[in-house]
Amino acid sequence: MNKKLVFIAFVVSLGGFLFGFDAGIISGVMNYARPEFNLDDIQSGWVVSSPSWAAMIAMLFSGRLSDKIGRKKILIIVALLYAVSAVGSALAGSYEILYIARIIGGLAFGAALVLAPIYIAEISTPENRGKLVSLQQLNIVFGFFAAFFSNYLFNKYNTVDSVFLTDENVWRWMLGVELLPALCYFILLYFVPKSPRWLYLSGKVEEAKRVLTQIHGEERGAEEIISIEKNSNTDENKSSVNIKDLLKKSLRFILIVGLVIGILQQVTGINAVYFYATSIFKQTGVGTDASFSSGVLLSSISVVFTFVAIYLIDKMGRRPLLLIGTAGVAVSLLLCAYGFNKATYQLSSNKIELLKFKGSSKLKTISDQKFDNDIAFKNKVKSLIGNQVYSKNDGAILEAATQMNATIVLIGILGFIACFAFSLGPVMWVLLSELYPLKYRGLAIGVIAFINSLISSVVQLIFPWELSNLGNALTFFIFGAIAFIGFFIMLKILPETKGKSLEELENVFVKN
Repeated sequence: MNKKLVFIAFVVSLGGFLFGFDAGIISGVMNYARPEFNLDDIQSGWVVSSPSWAAMIAMLFSGRLSDKIGRKKILIIVALLYAVSAVGSALAGSYEILYIARIIGGLAFGAALVLAPIYIAEISTPENRGKLVSLQQLNIVFGFFAAFFSNYLFNKYNTVDSVFLTDENVWRWMLGVELLPALCYFILLYFVPKSPRWLYLSGKVEEAKRVLTQIHGEERGAEEIISIEKNSNTDENKSSVNIKDLLKKSLRFILIVGLVIGILQQVTGINAVYFYATSIFKQTGVGTDASFSSGVLLSSISVVFTFVAIYLIDKMGRRPLLLIGTAGVAVSLLLCAYGFNKATYQLSSNKIELLKFKGSSKLKTISDQKFDNDIAFKNKVKSLIGNQVYSKNDGAILEAATQMNATIVLIGILGFIACFAFSLGPVMWVLLSELYPLKYRGLAIGVIAFINSLISSVVQLIFPWELSNLGNALTFFIFGAIAFIGFFIMLKILPETKGKSLEELENVFVKN
């Protein structure tokens, strides 16, 4: 594969790395920031989900804005916003400042997630487009891995003997290290060219030809030029567009396909699992230290199976990967629900004695009392010691009280992550970058990404509330049932796009 093409695609998709890093970091940060600011379930949900709410707005407008001023310019602004968010989050002195700083980061990754697949698809050739667009998802999961590993190290060295890290500042360092990849992203973006297809659409024909030749060489560059010229010179692509145009009968099928995949990707709870990974693993009773290391395992699985997707996406195609992966997601989530449903919770006198935090002796009133579900147990404990003390020590409490087969839940979570990583994660962005005509691409992907982010925001916001009020078992059952229904919807409507140029796909799917 063309090394220059791979380099350009990798750099552009580094915004995905920063998204993954931010999403992974927050799962560890909340273990310290939540008791620091004494946050309730909804406030915790707002801190975690605030970037996704901001991303919604960025996704809606960034694609269309990039049609006007260029993909590259917007991406450079994105890198700067990431840096500002990292510094602001690390220095936050209150819940409100932390929330605002993370909103700034949300604007960045919302734009990055939309523009990277658009740009990469526009510089790629049909035979390698799937692999190159999938680099964004690879960078996302590398970001998760880096974040979980970083959290694990910070948590490991945050000990009572440490003179540098404390419970009060460790979460600030977790957030602040994001500044380093943000600055690298900003610098490297100056080494990538403008999108040749965007240049054509903007009337900069000679510059577009020059970029295509630089990327692909004389022979292949000439072929791409002919293909783009044939499509770009039509009257359809010369007229202006607005959001109402997406409702045209000619675009109806591909709009429905995009919306179904965009909604399903988030409504199955992937970002709830990623953003709250440490908290979820603590629910199994493995303890705080083990929950941090389990996050590293989770992100490692993501990396491995994203490589599987990159290897298979241009061989098997988009449809088989999505169907197999979604079926696996449904089974895995239902397995988690089963594991949590069988759990019981009981604190013996001996285990209460081992809990050393202030007020732990109050738990003696429920000594040897058995609880059949996590809701009743956690509510009783909170009523005895208070929400803030519970939030700071929930890992130790659940480790002492939980009686369940944690292996079942771990297999379910890792199975979910694996199946998502080779299907809904990367393939959605590949399909979105392929389905829509050049003229509508920025607008269409922006609208679908807006809805995708809206679903993600709602899921993240209510997830702590769900765990507290519906319980672990019912929460995961709901996610699994949705994935099960989604599989059958996609089985009926999902098309195949591999091996065709963007211009050929337009002729196939856009009905006049």
